[in-house]
Amino acid sequence: MPELPEVEVTRLSLVERSRGARIRGVRLGKPLRWPLGCEPQALVGRAITDVSRRGKYLWFSLSPAAGGAAQAHDGLLMHLGMSGSLAWRPLPAPPPGPWDHFELDTDRGLLRLSDPRRFGAVLWSPSMHEGAAGKLLATLGIEPFDAGFDGRFLHAQLQRRSAPIKTVLLAGDVVVGVGNIYASEALFAAAIDPRAPARRLSLARCERLAGAIRSVLARALALGGSTLRDFRDAHGMDGAFQLEAKVYGRAGEACRRCPGTVKRLLQGQRATYFCSRCQHR
Repeated sequence: MPELPEVEVTRLSLVERSRGARIRGVRLGKPLRWPLGCEPQALVGRAITDVSRRGKYLWFSLSPAAGGAAQAHDGLLMHLGMSGSLAWRPLPAPPPGPWDHFELDTDRGLLRLSDPRRFGAVLWSPSMHEGAAGKLLATLGIEPFDAGFDGRFLHAQLQRRSAPIKTVLLAGDVVVGVGNIYASEALFAAAIDPRAPARRLSLARCERLAGAIRSVLARALALGGSTLRDFRDAHGMDGAFQLEAKVYGRAGEACRRCPGTVKRLLQGQRATYFCSRCQHR
């Protein structure tokens, strides 16, 4: 599933090309997770003014519609689902394939969402804080690169949470973007057992974990995210972080920090990789 690094890599590969692009047409393929929320024709003639990110969502701001309010802040909220990717195709673009379910035809190129499983979404909303977007984004936790995210913040948030720390990280209501790969890697870097009850982590351990989350996500961004099956950036490039993973996908192999062996278990139906020898509860 594309997580924060993959979504941010996608944003960075799109923003300069799409900013200012004027929409000439919209094509809807097979239904995605939710309906678009507006008539496709209502988007024609609008321009993409910016592309921002909140958690795993991308927000495409649009210029005001003809005759609309000058201070309109509406746009399109996009989510890549479990297997989706966005691509920017130069014109003339190749015809859509069976997995291409949404397209914005603009005067600068074609923005195409491909999603084999169709768990992705494209939603129109009057703003990021209203309508469908407002409901989806309201429960998200702090961004991991925000100045307010540190050990003290994390420690305070975990005090009433008895669930395993990895489960809490994946929930996304404390801090966003720490997906399955990155949670396993950050917990390894902080020497914390993923099964440890969240509320039992000391301030010192929370400080280590907050730093590890930032470090792991920053490295993933630098390497273009992780590509296990489907993810590509908007230029069609694979991510490479998975090639540097210390524990993820390495069950049965030697730990890279101690004489132990990497183990695998399921937490909430998601695979967790860790070293029980050097990661402590």
